[in-house]
Amino acid sequence: MMPLTMARAGEVNVIKKVGGKEETRRFLENLGFVTGGQVTVVSEISGSMIVNVKESRVAINKDMANKIMI
Repeated sequence: MMPLTMARAGEVNVIKKVGGKEETRRFLENLGFVTGGQVTVVSEISGSMIVNVKESRVAINKDMANKIMI
């Protein structure tokens, strides 16, 4: 397992775990980051990541991305 920040752009990864406080986990789950779901890193710009999750494109910061384990 590794944090989403370690993923390479373009490769499809499966979410193994979403960490952090309860409110953080709930926020990420509402965006579509759920255990067993697929996530693809589109690009990384100055610490923020743009990812494809559940057919949508989402921008998250590095702190959030570090809580998503793949």
